[in-house]
Amino acid sequence: MLNKLTDLYYRLTLDRPLSVLFWVALFMAVAAYCAQGFKLDASADSLILENDEDLRYYRGVLARYGSDEFLVVAYSPRADLMSDQVLADIGELRDELAALEQVESVTTLLDVPLMDSPRVTLSEIRKEQRTLETPGTDRELARQELTTSPLYRNLVVSPDGRTTAMRVSLHRDEQYRRLLERREALRLEQSQRALSPEESAELQAVSEDFKAHAARLQDQRQADIASVRAVLDRHRDMAEIYLGGIPMIASDMIDYVRNDIRVFGVGVALFLIGLLGVAFKRLRWILIPLLICAAAAVGMMGFLGLMDWRVTVVSSNFISLMLITALALTVHMVVRYLELQTLNPQSGQRVLVKETIRSKFLPSLYTALTTQVAFASLIISGIRPVIDFGWMMVVGVGLAFVLCFLLFPTSAVQLTPGKPVFRHHDVTAAITRSLARLIKGFRTPTLWVYALLVALSVAGLLRLTVENRFIDYFKDSTEIYRGMLLIDRQLGGTTPLDVIVGPDRTFLEMIAEEEIAKEKPTDSDEFEADPLYQDELSEDESTGISGDSYWFNMFQLPVADQIHAYLEGLPETGKVLSISTTMALATLINNGPLDNLSLAVLYQRLPENIRNTLFTPYMSADGNQLRFSVRVIDSDPDLQRDELIKRIRKDLVDKLGLEATQVRLSGMLVLYNNVLQSLFRSQILTLVVVFLAIGAMLLILFRNWMLAAIGSVPTMVAATVILGTMGWLGIPLDIMTITIAAISIGIGVDNTIHYTHRVREEFARDGDYWAAVERSHGSVGRAIYYTSITVTLGFSILVLSNFIPTIYFGLLTGLAMLIALIANLTLLPLLIVRFKPLGPENS
Repeated sequence: MLNKLTDLYYRLTLDRPLSVLFWVALFMAVAAYCAQGFKLDASADSLILENDEDLRYYRGVLARYGSDEFLVVAYSPRADLMSDQVLADIGELRDELAALEQVESVTTLLDVPLMDSPRVTLSEIRKEQRTLETPGTDRELARQELTTSPLYRNLVVSPDGRTTAMRVSLHRDEQYRRLLERREALRLEQSQRALSPEESAELQAVSEDFKAHAARLQDQRQADIASVRAVLDRHRDMAEIYLGGIPMIASDMIDYVRNDIRVFGVGVALFLIGLLGVAFKRLRWILIPLLICAAAAVGMMGFLGLMDWRVTVVSSNFISLMLITALALTVHMVVRYLELQTLNPQSGQRVLVKETIRSKFLPSLYTALTTQVAFASLIISGIRPVIDFGWMMVVGVGLAFVLCFLLFPTSAVQLTPGKPVFRHHDVTAAITRSLARLIKGFRTPTLWVYALLVALSVAGLLRLTVENRFIDYFKDSTEIYRGMLLIDRQLGGTTPLDVIVGPDRTFLEMIAEEEIAKEKPTDSDEFEADPLYQDELSEDESTGISGDSYWFNMFQLPVADQIHAYLEGLPETGKVLSISTTMALATLINNGPLDNLSLAVLYQRLPENIRNTLFTPYMSADGNQLRFSVRVIDSDPDLQRDELIKRIRKDLVDKLGLEATQVRLSGMLVLYNNVLQSLFRSQILTLVVVFLAIGAMLLILFRNWMLAAIGSVPTMVAATVILGTMGWLGIPLDIMTITIAAISIGIGVDNTIHYTHRVREEFARDGDYWAAVERSHGSVGRAIYYTSITVTLGFSILVLSNFIPTIYFGLLTGLAMLIALIANLTLLPLLIVRFKPLGPENS
């Protein structure tokens, strides 16, 4: 059967090459058409853990206390903030932004109610709310209130009075919310029981609808950001203006990914042309590899577009990897062809091409499989974009292999052999053969050098950390970096953290008993005990909120003040807003402390817009749950997210006497920390899986356990050195750098397979290990050298990215390839000679 398939393959590629090229061209045309559906995704959901329980809770918090779909405009005027000219410009800017179709509202320092400029009473607030635009407002008093108020300081105006923030709220997409809630509900059901056929069909339909709607919404948000920036550009002569907020970061990330794909594709292609020209010096050996690389890249983009598989920041370098993978396969084919041509100059083209395919098919198949295994190991990471990246590259490597063994023979067989371009003594051969002579003369010192290198790397690996600052992901020239830095330093921090505090166990038991007494069945939902998911009181019932609620009374509000003071006193936190902020203003309005009756009256009689500003974001409608909105200073060089989260939980229980079940932390800080903390476990699991899988692949290929073990060593060394280097240099693991080890192993082991396969063939000729090593260095060593140098230089293109993890990824992966090259040409042959896995020498 195998012989029949082989004969069919040869007949198709060597006897009917034009037919094969026609079908490949048709495939490419279809792929190019499908590539129109190629999409990018830089939403917050694309950078989270798979099945993260904290994500579901976070979405519940947003549903209750308000969406994060808003932009922040940091405005630092060149003139005095309270001058007529500046306030007029702020008013014009507000009106222009509010006129945009997708903008729901704009809040500036002109719009916030002033309560102490001069001080107003509750009756006065109900009649009229004084703002900076109210005639007769004292601007100096307003300046003092805005820079000292517990609500406005660090939120609306910086403490120095030089920078103000504008909040641009975008329309909430209700269809997006409904589809998301239904999808998550069905997924939750699926995790607990088997869905019915109707429910499974609904889940699939809802998931597809959600994905399509999310794509449309993402395009809309990008257009919204562009419109906002166009408005801001018209006012930059008056002030230094920066745009911030989660929608803006997501939009800019998409632009970064799109630019990276464009730059990487063009840059790597230019590198390929230059390197192929230097290496092979024939136009055909430039065009054929480029054809195969281009076909692989277009084919993969078409597949992603057809499957509606979104590319994220993590997978944005898939084009570079596809080009490099396809190139590595092709270069080994070209080098083998040129070797055969040099050894047999009289052979015809069909014979040369057929022998090239015959000798390179098996090692190329196993290199493709091992590379796929390495990428497949990323699937166990538990991080959605890393999982997708792993699957993408599994498909991509398979596609590159198929196209290489279709396009190389069908293109090459139609050409004449021409003159051999390889010389026995050229620069590349001199380099590779000198390495063989070096390790032969310094066997023991070479082993000691590697032992020392591994020891140092292990020591560096122990210093590896996952803590990093989101602001450091961007170059300091980008608007994201500069805006985050300004907001961090002047406007109270950037990264949101919510501390949710519910009632104690006794209060919950009392509510449960009352429900039983009223013969009202309790909710059996899993969130029954979580106040976040309890039914809220009606508007009528809320009139007695100070008497019925757990928190909104004079007995518990002092505890809320203690929590607020604790959170505000943490060195990592900036602005903290809570019911304590509200009560400070209420005390001001009341001209003194309030009792429970005053609290209830105040809550009921405040104008709705002020109540929505002062109460709704920080207390549930039934008064049984509080939300402390904390902004963490991301630019703090001493920020340790995981330690901060654990410390807050512990201190609220140990120092402030809360029950552990009362406290829950949420927000993007928690979700991102969950991803970071999973990286160590993911990295260990990934390495274990990839080494076991590749060891098994080598054992199947070589049918020699010692040779398989030896073949695993060079890539293990490369991976250890890279992780150790990261530890010594203080480069943390993140969702990009976690993939480096697996990629380095997957691509590095390709050279191991090609080299070991060739050494075994050369050893069979005369049974002399060192002779086999020297001949292999002069033959397959060239291909290893070309591919590794090309990969190293190709990855260096990534330094042009605006995303710092991508830069680290490019430099470290290139370095890993260089280390793997040296290890494959020094350590690998030395171990083969030392342990003699191929049998005793005849010489």
